[in-house]
Amino acid sequence: MTKPTRRSLLGALFAPTGVSPAAQERIRVGAHPWVYAAPRPKNDIYGILDEIFADMVWAGMDFIELMHTALEHDEAVSRIRELSAQHKLPVIGSSYGADMWRREEHSRILEYADRFTARLAQVGGRLVGVSVGNARRRKTEAELDAQAELLVRLRRLCQDRGITLNLHNHTYEVENDEHDLKGTLARLPDIKLGPDIDWLVGAGVDPVEFIRRHAGRIIYAHLRDRKPDGIWSEAMGEGSIDYKAVAQALRETGFRGELAIELAHPRDFRPTRPLRESLKISRRYVREVMGY
Repeated sequence: MTKPTRRSLLGALFAPTGVSPAAQERIRVGAHPWVYAAPRPKNDIYGILDEIFADMVWAGMDFIELMHTALEHDEAVSRIRELSAQHKLPVIGSSYGADMWRREEHSRILEYADRFTARLAQVGGRLVGVSVGNARRRKTEAELDAQAELLVRLRRLCQDRGITLNLHNHTYEVENDEHDLKGTLARLPDIKLGPDIDWLVGAGVDPVEFIRRHAGRIIYAHLRDRKPDGIWSEAMGEGSIDYKAVAQALRETGFRGELAIELAHPRDFRPTRPLRESLKISRRYVREVMGY
């Protein structure tokens, strides 16, 4: 008989009713460092990577998702590989955003993506969550065509390096009856999705219905919480998003990807606790309420 591990015992202790410990083990949960990047010039976290890796391990994360700016530095690959090995915290991938609807930007975006995805692959990353750029209005059909054409080229570039591209939404992709996202899916129906649950709520989209409607496309998701007034909470579980229902929808649709906690705070918010504690509270919440 196999001896139960400490992790499996904790899983049994915190599993929601009807969720087996085995189901928990299938989904890994990590974190994205936006909350660290937001107050920094150009959102560059390279100078505090040591702190971020240490905090995420302390909080119980299974992996880290980087921001593309962390890979711009000449010593990024060697330093990130060293930190990943030191903390036994794998890099799952990176987020990346650009104005992909602007055809005149395509050459620059491709050149940049070629460089940063090569480095991402070297540190073990296998996912890129892309944001296609906010036109601050409904994009035209020609702009959606240009956006899709670039996504095809970016996806091929990623595939050649063992990286899977997925669409990461903010509000602009899914507002106006999901005009932007629907435009992309009409042109690229097989593209993978990595939705941000909080941004869906912010755009007035029911995340449970979204998950069910896009079953099979979703390979990743970002988790964050907000209060009834729309203000982000300091940690998950301190807001009002029904993540129990979200988790149920993920199970019912056969989700087998990974989840990343991405905390964010209002611009003038002063944290009441260290960021690592909010990450740990959030990780515990995902385990206890979502079963992962």
